[in-house]
Amino acid sequence: MIMKSELPSWNEMEEGFITRTLTEEINETGSWRTFKPVIDHSRCTKCRLCIIYCPEPCIDLEVTSSDEKVTIDYNFCKGCGICAEECPVTCINMVEE
Repeated sequence: MIMKSELPSWNEMEEGFITRTLTEEINETGSWRTFKPVIDHSRCTKCRLCIIYCPEPCIDLEVTSSDEKVTIDYNFCKGCGICAEECPVTCINMVEE
């Protein structure tokens, strides 16, 4: 984990540095959530719209040699519900935690 004191100043950062570092290393925002998205994988078409619309890039397509599966990193998911709203087959349900 990177501590804030170890980060360069804003004018020393490379393009894309802020989003990647602050999101992935410091801000585990999953504890903010009151509702969490739950994917019904039997209905998911893997269209990737949830991945595209997620404002906190915590949804990913996990690819194995035999399958593809949309996964959510709950350490960073804030539970905003945008993924559920944008899902064209409504296979993402927001469930109270």
